[in-house]
Amino acid sequence: MEYNDQIKNRVKRMEGQLRGILKMMEENKDCKEVITQLSAVRSAVDRTVGVIVSSNLVECVLEAEKNGEKTDELIKEAVNLLVKSR
Repeated sequence: MEYNDQIKNRVKRMEGQLRGILKMMEENKDCKEVITQLSAVRSAVDRTVGVIVSSNLVECVLEAEKNGEKTDELIKEAVNLLVKSR
C-alpha cells in the first residue's frame, strides 16, 4: 500500500500532539488537561487506523476482483485488523 500525504500528515499531527502532551507534563499541567489531550490522540490514532485499513481493503478487493479471485478472506482480514486495533 502506498501511504498518501494526507495519511502521513495525520501521523505528523499526532506526533505534534504527543510532543505537546509531554510539554504539558513537564510543566505539571492539570491531569484533566493531559487526559483530554491523550484521549484526542487516541481518537486520532483510531481514525487513522480506520482510514488505512479501509483504503487498503478497497485496493485489495479491486485487485482481487480484477484477477477473478474471491474477496471474502480479504474482508475478514480487514475486519480482524480493525478489531485488533481496539
